[in-house]
Amino acid sequence: MIRKFGLFAGAALLFAGVMRAQQPPVEARIAGLEDNAEYMSLLEEDARLQIREDSVVHAVEGMRRQLRENPEEGRKFADEILELENRIFEIRTAKGRLIDRINTIEQNWVLANLNGTVAPPESSETEAPEIPEGQKVRNLVENTWFRNELPEADYAALLKAQQLETTALRCAERYLSNYETLEQLADSYREATVEAEAVEIYDRYRTLAGVNRALADSLSEVWTYVFDNKSYAYGYLLDKMGKEELLVRQEEEGAKIARTAAALSGETVSDKIVDYFLRKQLLVSNETALAELLGFAQAADSLYGVSERLATIEYCRPPQELTERYFLVYEDVGFSTPAKYNAHNPIPECKVYARGTIYRILLGTFNAKRPVGTFRGVSPLSCLENDEGKWCYYAGGFATREEADEAQALLKKRGFARPEVVMWSDGVYRNVSVDGEAAREVFRIEIASAAPLTAEVRQAIAGTAGEAAISRAGQKFVVGMFDDRAVAERVAAAVRQAAPGLEIKIEEITE
Repeated sequence: MIRKFGLFAGAALLFAGVMRAQQPPVEARIAGLEDNAEYMSLLEEDARLQIREDSVVHAVEGMRRQLRENPEEGRKFADEILELENRIFEIRTAKGRLIDRINTIEQNWVLANLNGTVAPPESSETEAPEIPEGQKVRNLVENTWFRNELPEADYAALLKAQQLETTALRCAERYLSNYETLEQLADSYREATVEAEAVEIYDRYRTLAGVNRALADSLSEVWTYVFDNKSYAYGYLLDKMGKEELLVRQEEEGAKIARTAAALSGETVSDKIVDYFLRKQLLVSNETALAELLGFAQAADSLYGVSERLATIEYCRPPQELTERYFLVYEDVGFSTPAKYNAHNPIPECKVYARGTIYRILLGTFNAKRPVGTFRGVSPLSCLENDEGKWCYYAGGFATREEADEAQALLKKRGFARPEVVMWSDGVYRNVSVDGEAAREVFRIEIASAAPLTAEVRQAIAGTAGEAAISRAGQKFVVGMFDDRAVAERVAAAVRQAAPGLEIKIEEITE
């Protein structure tokens, strides 16, 4: 199957090489720049990168089809898809740098030629101006009418906003593509039966989720600039033409969009992604109305196509929930005759888990290994050599202190002189019975956040800790106290799932 993946990806890259050789000559996007060698070279490189991107995207789509047909090979497909998507991201990053340079050259050329055009005097007429057909182009804001009617600085901002539209769209598309991969990783993680495999998948999930948070932040910043500057320019022009009715209607539509965004807040995977697509649809609708008003048929047709594509995108995706799994094996204490362990089935080494909390019962510490009969048929048993070279024998494995206390009481009834409750928390050992004679340990969760906790975080706390107290202390929030570290860990895991970006730690306090 891996070989099949490699052939698929290799074919895609070979296709890219063939297409590069067959690449048609590019044309200048703005008349007058045909003789600019750097500009034309950048356009050609951008076209080549686009061919590479299309081929890799095609390969990813093919692998996703095979994934649906062969779900049992999900892990292998997910690895290959993630690798190719990283390649897509690299290509798009390179394209972004090229586009920035191309846009800069175009903007400088437009601004340098502004003074060569005499703007017509402002008119008090409210009818849309008559614009010669030869001055109409497909890209709305590149029509010379905008350059003539807007102040120079506002037109420059409008051009920059138009150029940043591509950056915003790429961020949104990359985010949604990553969302699909995250769903596949989440499914693989839930199905994993081997701890090492699950840990690797979980780390990849968290890394990609972090990439998506960064993408959403970048999108929000870019899109705010685009929307604000385009909306201002269009509002200025409509007001200049006296189109008060159209302005009012667009403001009403904007208010509806804001209410929709507020209703969806916290209900989807990302408020920033939803905000982008909602306001993008509104902006395209406003641009279409303006294009029709001005008689820019080509631009209106192009915007209709954009609107139709937006309508097909599923951006209100549900929040992803992935709770970290601890592969701890809990076993209650039992007794058997004959004993479970013997020369052919020796007492195994005690497993120390790197993550999570587990309680065991320490039956005794000895200078050398002890025969099986010493432990009167107890199972499960495990042993471990401590730092002093002595052998410690443990019974059972428990999720909570209460369960361990019950097992301790049972072992005392069965004649064990001094069984002690011990625990490992994230691999750190502690004798609870001995330490508890001098002090009592309690736990609290500290959440670093200058902003108020979101409703999602508070719901996560309530769902795992019930009525646990939440208080603010400077730049952090404190949850609990908890008598059991395992309970505190479950609450912390729920909070991390609800808000992966928060800094959370469990604080141990001696009372």
